[in-house]
Amino acid sequence: MITSHQKQCKLFLDNESYAFDVKGDFFWGEEELLFKEDDNIISKMDWKKEGYKVVQAFYNDEFSRLKKATTNQIIKAIQVNNIPCDPDTFCLAKYHEVVTTNALHGKVIEITKNLENKDLDFDIEVLAQRFGAILGYDLTSWIEELQKSHIQIRISRPNSLDINPPHRDGYLSYWEDIINVWVPIEGCNERSSLPVFSGSHLIPENEILRTESKGAEINGNLYYVPCILETKSGPISMLRPNPMEGEALLFTPFLIHGAAVNKNTDITRVSLELRFPKAKH
Repeated sequence: MITSHQKQCKLFLDNESYAFDVKGDFFWGEEELLFKEDDNIISKMDWKKEGYKVVQAFYNDEFSRLKKATTNQIIKAIQVNNIPCDPDTFCLAKYHEVVTTNALHGKVIEITKNLENKDLDFDIEVLAQRFGAILGYDLTSWIEELQKSHIQIRISRPNSLDINPPHRDGYLSYWEDIINVWVPIEGCNERSSLPVFSGSHLIPENEILRTESKGAEINGNLYYVPCILETKSGPISMLRPNPMEGEALLFTPFLIHGAAVNKNTDITRVSLELRFPKAKH
């Protein structure tokens, strides 16, 4: 049975309650487990029950180069939209002082949410190989169904709803068999990093209340990913693994994650989202 109206998404972030309104058609799923327990991308890991792990990702000057490449892409998106910005003094942490309205921010992220490897002055394939060595599979940045690589810069302003709802990427066909990689770039700490629901990839669909893809609206924004409102066990309880600079968070696409509210009062949080499928031979 589908229920169509506005509901309040209530969850816990590190045991602190949080809530926001979501518009959509909500339904309980079928009696099935979408996460493949055998030969999935994290099946060789000792953290397969938790569904996520923080790992070392960068060495030498790699992180500083990636941060510079990310900064340059954000400056470019700002300039394309004719927003006044001095590239010599621009600081990621103070992005919200340059991009000062929701409308302007929306224009910037229309660009930064759909980048490819060629857009960054950094070899993303190095990371695919590095994480593949950890997971025991050959990985690639090429997404076959999309016929391109995919990089998303996430920009979360302080005191905003610049968030995704709690969701599973694996509901979208092109993310079913990938490893999610979340990389902190700026302003990522215990008050702003990406929350995950440990072990939630093992929850069957009939215990999850959610929308369809492109079926959730928050603060006037329509999302590609479905919103997971709650489970039959009650409100979603999430924690922030909080990877440090130079680290990355790896997780299965069926792990419930999102609601990465930035609770810092005057720091914009910037992160990268990468997705690597198994390479086809």
